[in-house]
Amino acid sequence: MKASVGDEIVVESNVISGAVRHGRVVEVRHPDGEPPFLVEWRDSGERTLFFPGPDARVVPKEPARG
Repeated sequence: MKASVGDEIVVESNVISGAVRHGRVVEVRHPDGEPPFLVEWRDSGERTLFFPGPDARVVPKEPARG
């Protein structure tokens, strides 16, 4: 899994009706875009070092229009 700054991280719950977490990648620690990522979570505003598991996916940042 690779990500860039500004991409969204979505972590699906493995529990029925469990919460889905959304975060924004604010820093990528490796030049090739590999984990870990520093992610700012929408639900808490907390920034954590994130190593994605099989329940996570990256949604690429929308390109700027103009």
